[in-house]
Amino acid sequence: MTSLSVETLAADAVEPITSAGNAQLGIAVLAGIAVIVLLITKFKMHAFLALTIGSLALGSFAGAAPAKTIASFTAGLGSTVAGVGVLIALGAILGKLLADSGGADQIVDTILARTSKRAMPWAMVLIASIIGLPLFFEVGIVLMIPVVLLVAKRGNYSLMRIGIPALAGLSVMHGLIPPHPGPLVAIDALGANLGVTLALGVVVAIPTVILAGPVFSRFAARWVDIKAPEKMIPQRPSEDLDRRPSFGATLATILLPVVLMLVKALVDIVVDDPEQGVQRVTDVIGSPLIALLAAVIVAMFTLGRAAGFTKGRLSSTVEKSLAPIAGVLLIVGAGGGFKQTLIDAGVGQMILDFSESWSIPALLLGWLIAVAIRLATGSATVATISAAGLVAPLAADMSTSHVALLVLAVGAGSLFFSHVNDAGFWLVKEYFGMDVGQTVKTWSVMETIISVVSLVFILLLSLIL
Repeated sequence: MTSLSVETLAADAVEPITSAGNAQLGIAVLAGIAVIVLLITKFKMHAFLALTIGSLALGSFAGAAPAKTIASFTAGLGSTVAGVGVLIALGAILGKLLADSGGADQIVDTILARTSKRAMPWAMVLIASIIGLPLFFEVGIVLMIPVVLLVAKRGNYSLMRIGIPALAGLSVMHGLIPPHPGPLVAIDALGANLGVTLALGVVVAIPTVILAGPVFSRFAARWVDIKAPEKMIPQRPSEDLDRRPSFGATLATILLPVVLMLVKALVDIVVDDPEQGVQRVTDVIGSPLIALLAAVIVAMFTLGRAAGFTKGRLSSTVEKSLAPIAGVLLIVGAGGGFKQTLIDAGVGQMILDFSESWSIPALLLGWLIAVAIRLATGSATVATISAAGLVAPLAADMSTSHVALLVLAVGAGSLFFSHVNDAGFWLVKEYFGMDVGQTVKTWSVMETIISVVSLVFILLLSLIL
């Protein structure tokens, strides 16, 4: 994915930046994570600053020279941003074009017009999964929740019966399916094949989203039977547009990068000869950067121009899409720096030693580490990045499919039990007009179901592949 990958940096580090033993390293890891947790939760510090300070604290507790710690952190930050920064930017542009052109509305209106009341929860999970493919989780929530509230009010549904499937669709995409930042960084850190990870992620995502969405929503609606709060129901977006892109064109545009990456994965499996012209072509068009770039360029015509956007408005839409992701890029980069500091300190080898003595399967270990960091920090992305760095040495002797499953296990663990230290928790609570207890019984339980069910299917796949 990048000419200066995390694996390259780790390989170039001939010896760890510290000679500390496993006990001291273990204490250093706990202290570094504790610093990050305290700064984020107690002092409400921005995650970028917390991760930076936590990385320096980790190096200090491990007994590393400050200069070496800084070098490891900056190298990890640079390689992570180089690997996924452009992809995050392209995903943000595509999501903004989808929202501003009315393409998202077109998908929603078309499916709902053809859906019976009984099938509505299934329609909502489908809509959220489709819209959630190119969008950041937070953007997806902001885009989907107004639709959920409108549908619940117009159809006189229990809000949880409609809302939980939509949230499940967005959350599963966020945790398991590239090009979302967490899975992309884990793929980069573990040296996984993106196409294979994407294909296996879809296999795991389908049964997971069914169980956590439409099935669980039946119980959630009984536990928390509420209607859509009047004050939160918005005006329909995109009302200033004279026309909107068609349903078919919108759907094709959203699915284009996924299709290109899956085609590359299939050709790699079937042809398996880098010298073949077909594989050379698919290696280019199926690379994440080209696939997403192609989707953005196509979206300018199928979404932007179809909605009557002028060249000036297209340019303005692209510009507005990039500003909000600055914080995401910095957090992801700092997480990569923290991860590289862990690797260079020798923590990866320590985890490898422990895992051999514990006899814990690598997939379960990756999931457990991600769960611990998720519960502590409240950030799925931070949990994915940090856990991927810790289990990276375990991927060295794995097959392509098992490395992809390790990425998915880490992603699944990063979704476990969202609670009060997660911004998504408060976003859902406020939009749906729930109290903290109701949010825990619905949103938090749904996230836990996604995490556990995903792990079960990942472990089953590991036995088959």
